[in-house]
Amino acid sequence: MKASTARSITILGATGSIGASALDLMARHPQRYRVHAVTAQSSVNDLADVAARFDAAIAVIGEPTLERSLRDALQARGVKTRALSGRNALVEAAQAPECDTVLAAIVGSAGLEPTLAAAEAGKRLLLANKEAIVCAGALLMAAVERGGGILLPVDSEHNAIHQCLSGVGKLERDSARLVLTASGGPFLNRTDLDGV
Repeated sequence: MKASTARSITILGATGSIGASALDLMARHPQRYRVHAVTAQSSVNDLADVAARFDAAIAVIGEPTLERSLRDALQARGVKTRALSGRNALVEAAQAPECDTVLAAIVGSAGLEPTLAAAEAGKRLLLANKEAIVCAGALLMAAVERGGGILLPVDSEHNAIHQCLSGVGKLERDSARLVLTASGGPFLNRTDLDGV
């Protein structure tokens, strides 16, 4: 694949575990992927390190009071990455015409607005945030349809369902429901949930 056809990616939540895993993969295949923008809520130094390592055009810190610190950290690393902050900047990064793919890995409902923005902009949306589907599934699917983009679930549970249902007409027709087990998280050691 030529460098000119490399996917240009914005990573919403670049300093979390999913963002770090995606960046690790991208680092192994620089001819296939390039980073356009990276975001984090408050991890200024980690975000500046990622932006410098991947030569990102934009770095967005969610907490507006940290924008100056991010700008200073980027300058100290000698990079020309543009520092932005706040909710509107997250949306701007998600909609940027310079990127074709957005990895939505911001935890919880905080990632909903930029995820919807990416969908509306017709991006190839890699969804690692289950909460966007749980909180606003109908809105998200409508935004994907209006924008003409593609939604790909990348979190393990909803990707497993996607794989089960993709291109398998009989399973889709004959399945009334799919059950996900709660193997960890807040339900791991609970005994009061029998029959729920």
